[in-house]
Amino acid sequence: MQTSADFLVRLVTETITELREALREAIPRLVVAIIFVSVAYVAIKVVLAILRRFLRGIYPAEQDLIAQLWVAIVSVFCWFGAALVLLNILGLGAIAASLGTATGFLALGVSYALSEMIEDAVAGVYLLRDPDFNPGDR
Repeated sequence: MQTSADFLVRLVTETITELREALREAIPRLVVAIIFVSVAYVAIKVVLAILRRFLRGIYPAEQDLIAQLWVAIVSVFCWFGAALVLLNILGLGAIAASLGTATGFLALGVSYALSEMIEDAVAGVYLLRDPDFNPGDR
């Protein structure tokens, strides 16, 4: 007959063995994930620096806010993509797919809600570019 002490010792031994095996399987993924995060960090910083330099040549200094907006948008997309790839590396591909799908639906809803405002903004840009109209005309 098995005593409670023997049962407890066997349970602890099995748990430690399972933990050791799980860590042995997880360590390569964690190393790859750390390397990926390091490479992604450097790559995203380089992409954003190149984008800033490119936008500085396109937009004059008084339109710096537009350039900052573009850099922020590209930064969010890059980091979100890196996060999805990281989840996939860690073996959480189903969660990454769900997040990607949910984000797509969210973006679709936001774009539909903002469609009229975007139309008005584009029409305003066309009016500003039209030589027949000047700011302040009535």
